Amino acid sequence: MKQLARLLIVALLPVIASPASAADAVYPSGVRVGLVPLVGLAPAKAFVGFETEDHGVKVLVTELPAAAYTEVENAFKAGAPTGNVPKPETIETAVGKAYYTIENGKVGPDAVRRYSMILPGGTFSGFVAVQVPENASKIYTDDAVRQMFSSAVIRKEVPVAEQLGLLPFKPTVLGDFKAVRTLAPGAAVMFADGNEETGIEAAPFMVLGLIPSVPDKPDDRARFAQQAAGMIPGLREMRVTVSEPIRIDGAPGFETRIDAISGKSNTPVTVVQWLRFGGGTTAIRVIGSAPRDQWEQAFPRFRAVRDGIESR
Repeated sequence: MKQLARLLIVALLPVIASPASAADAVYPSGVRVGLVPLVGLAPAKAFVGFETEDHGVKVLVTELPAAAYTEVENAFKAGAPTGNVPKPETIETAVGKAYYTIENGKVGPDAVRRYSMILPGGTFSGFVAVQVPENASKIYTDDAVRQMFSSAVIRKEVPVAEQLGLLPFKPTVLGDFKAVRTLAPGAAVMFADGNEETGIEAAPFMVLGLIPSVPDKPDDRARFAQQAAGMIPGLREMRVTVSEPIRIDGAPGFETRIDAISGKSNTPVTVVQWLRFGGGTTAIRVIGSAPRDQWEQAFPRFRAVRDGIESR
């Protein structure tokens, strides 16, 4: 049950009045999970969710793989022991039955009350984690947090403009991809023709993000680019076919191409990674992947998206 424990408490380790109707639910930017925040909670600036003005009460809202909810549900039905993790309780929400836990903990020397809830989202699991310091527990009570949990709702998708507006750069060309999905709010986004059911890797897709720490010396960029390409998840039997410096919109960049196998269906794919270096220690990273028999049609779309990225 170690995996169950991680799902229910890991999100809180780093980091009133009754809620109104579900129509007043607020969706933190970039996620499909929303809820009616308790009085005194406002959108957080350092993470996705809500917090009080003094940063004492925190409400983290995020998405997990669909299997996370199923695992908790199966463990609950089986009555499986959860070790040091409190046994989940059930709560009804607008999207179905959710599971939550309540436990006591500490942040440094300070006592806190911790709450975690996981709920079904169809192709994903919604996860909400709350941390209440002891000095706020008379306002943010167990009942108040449960009422907030019960207000949870799911939206089908996050508006594209909202997702792209969170990025530290501005994509102006979307390449006619069928779907846009945030991978990490404010950090990475995916453009895809496929979906979770058909398999993302079975059709062309792109991932746009920022690498926060890159070499400042041009001579070190080739090695860095190849190392970054080698860590692209989901690829097997990788073979580098292109590795060369280029210019991207007048800025220094590096292109790496790889032939590999990807996904459960062992799809032969060709992948391109572009790094666009700026004046600081960050680089924009653009990854495009397509089944090998679709590469010729996909590559111009990849390049158009890359060339349409502007600085904010």
